[in-house]
Formats: sequence, C-alpha cells, structure tokens
Amino acid sequence: MAKTIGVRFRSRGKTVYCDAGDIALQVNDYVVVDTDGGPDVARVITLEAPPQPGEQLARVVRQAEARDLEEASLNLKGEALSKCKEMAAELGLQMKPLLAHCDPENERVTVFFSAQERVDFRELVRELSHALQTRVELRQAGARDEAKLLGSMGRCGYPLCCQGFLTNFASVSIKMAKEQSLALNPMKISGMCGRLLCCLAYESKDYAAIKKKMPRPRQEVLTPRGKATVISTNSLKETVTVKLENETISELPLDQLVQGR
Repeated sequence: MAKTIGVRFRSRGKTVYCDAGDIALQVNDYVVVDTDGGPDVARVITLEAPPQPGEQLARVVRQAEARDLEEASLNLKGEALSKCKEMAAELGLQMKPLLAHCDPENERVTVFFSAQERVDFRELVRELSHALQTRVELRQAGARDEAKLLGSMGRCGYPLCCQGFLTNFASVSIKMAKEQSLALNPMKISGMCGRLLCCLAYESKDYAAIKKKMPRPRQEVLTPRGKATVISTNSLKETVTVKLENETISELPLDQLVQGR
C-alpha cells in the first residue's frame, strides 16, 4: 500500500508530501523525488504525513545514493556562488565571491569571498538564505587563502603547495630570500597570491646553518693549493669560489678549505 511521507528539499524549505510507495524509509533518510523540474534530492522529515485528499503527490523514485548527494551538492554550490555574485552586485558590495562549500547534508552553504576592506554582508546573507532556502555563512579570505581555494600552478610548474599539502601558512620574510642569495625581484620571489613564496621557508634553516660555515667575500683562506682570497660562495652547492696567489680562479668544495683567517 502506498504511503505518504513529508520531505524537505532544503533545511529551511517547506514540508512537501510525497508518495513513497512501498520503499522502506526512516526519518532523516535522503530520497530522490520526481518533481516538475526533474529528479531532486530531499530529506525525510516525517513518516506519518496526513492524507492529502485531491492533491497530486510527488513520487519518491528511490532512496538517495552517495552520487545523488554529490550531484545535489554540486548544484547547490553552483547556485549559491552565482546568486551571491548577482546579489552582491545589486547591493553594491565591493567583494569577489570565490567558492561555495556545502556541509555533507547540504543543509548549510559557506561562501568564501575576497575584498580589499571589511564588508558589511548582513543583508546579503539574509537575501541569499531566503533565495536558497538554506542556512548561509559568508567568510572573507585573505590573499593566500584565495589562492588555496581557487588553485593554480606555481612558478615551479607544479600545483600550488597550499592547494596540496600545506595546512598552515608559515611566516615568510625577505631575509629568507637574502639568505638563499635570490634576486630580490618581487616578480620572481612572489607567488600567485602576490605574497612571498611559501617555499622560501622550506630550507631557510638549512641555508642559515650553511651560511654560518661559509667564509666571507674577500676573506683569506687556506686551500690544498695554497693561500687564496674568497670571491663568492654558493650555499646550495656548498662551494667557495676563490682567487689563488697565482691569479687562478677556482671553485672548491667548502670542506676542502683547510682553515680561514
């Protein structure tokens, strides 16, 4: 015997009564319902819905599967981001919606955005929640967070570190670039986010430790070939370029320098 159940398509949506047929269901189960706009995912609110005389009930097709919930989540994310952009423009808010995220039950949407200054988005949240018929939260993202959310390719040709394995953003300073003898060109030592490259911090301690062992330029050192004057050093290769007393220029490993004076 067919049974009538109550479902909701969004957490704050109104209760819709459906014909569940002989499908075994429980409260809070997700089902696929055949609606005028096509199949849609809804959550079971009650199994004891009152009879609806003369009303054409929507039909429950089946219990929802993981792929149904994933597809519903993608649709909600796309709708949320699109409407957020549209409404933000209508309200004259200087913000850039970046990405929408849904909780596992598709009952709350979080929209991340970037902005040059703080934005009063309270009215936008109210209108967006009403339009989507679900709870909405807006979060402002910094420059590095924006790059992490959107993703891209780094200067090295690999996906951004923050998009993959980085969980926290370490403090990066221009001193780290100097210790690694990098050209202090903002275009070369900045990432896609416009901030200093995160990877400058990866080997910073190693470079600092090696540099302490390196002789200073113009310092006199003793090599297996005799006395020499330091011209330059290479921390990455751990080598020292020197000028010998016979005016010969030579690049030697650091461990071949017998002593410094």
